[in-house]
Amino acid sequence: VCCPSVCSDSNKMKKEKKAKAISREAARKRRRVESEVFGDLCRLLPLRASVRDHLDKPSVIRLALCYIRLKALLQGDESEVYLTILEGFVMVVSSEGDMMFLSDNVSRYLGLTQTELMGHNVFDFIHPCDHEEIRSNLPFWSDAKRDFVVRIKSTLTFRGRSTNLKSATWKVLQCQGRARACASPSPSSCLLLTCRPLPLSHTLLCARTFGSQHNMDMRFTQCDHRVSSILGYTPRELVGRSIYELCHTLDTICLTKYHINLYSKSQSVSGHYRMLVRGGGYVWVESHSAVVPAARGKYPSPWQTILTQNGALFTN
Repeated sequence: VCCPSVCSDSNKMKKEKKAKAISREAARKRRRVESEVFGDLCRLLPLRASVRDHLDKPSVIRLALCYIRLKALLQGDESEVYLTILEGFVMVVSSEGDMMFLSDNVSRYLGLTQTELMGHNVFDFIHPCDHEEIRSNLPFWSDAKRDFVVRIKSTLTFRGRSTNLKSATWKVLQCQGRARACASPSPSSCLLLTCRPLPLSHTLLCARTFGSQHNMDMRFTQCDHRVSSILGYTPRELVGRSIYELCHTLDTICLTKYHINLYSKSQSVSGHYRMLVRGGGYVWVESHSAVVPAARGKYPSPWQTILTQNGALFTN
């Protein structure tokens, strides 16, 4: 005959084992359902299967939230318009600095993939000295065009290979776009930007361009012969003259911003401005520049090369 106390303990242990077994089975079922839900959510992401297969659960949530927010901002087929950029990549940044979307070709320019960047804050990847540049462009203060230059982390080496993020270098980007307001699901705004790496000098190598070298005060030190057919000056006539002497008065702000970017970031694009023609009138040009260290490396005495493309608009 079983002792009542022993029987009681035995029944208690059986109940505890049964409860633990039920709990383990419930946990397994919960994890299985959770994995199925995450799998379904992952398959809904507009990414290649080879990319989706390597996403962990936090990444799935992070990317899903980005696409939900992006859908609220870019309605209908409008989002496809922003993906037709021919050079560079597309980036959508929220008013808080979160990178809501990047086109999948971003890895070609930064080495970092679309999924590595989306959902993270842009300030974590931008050079600290350029934080204010980004911060001043995030608010929806107007629908005015945004055009600024920043440095961002890049894991690409000079040979085109990818390294780890701890060894990342800085790549200079020209960012152009507009702020966009969104009324749902809550009032917010974002920046729609096309980002192009600098220098972009290869886009200017055509018959209507000329190369030049300048001191850091923007005085010509050298100029090739093609300037004669565009501006009418001989190369010798330009040596020693400042580019500000030839710039239209109304375009000095544009040129000054471009000059400041050269000082701070070593690369810049001027945008369109007018240069004085020798015989009178002006010609629209655009300068893509990079600061190149002097041969002897005596800082701060670097050379700066400007390749200029002649625009199609002329004024008398």
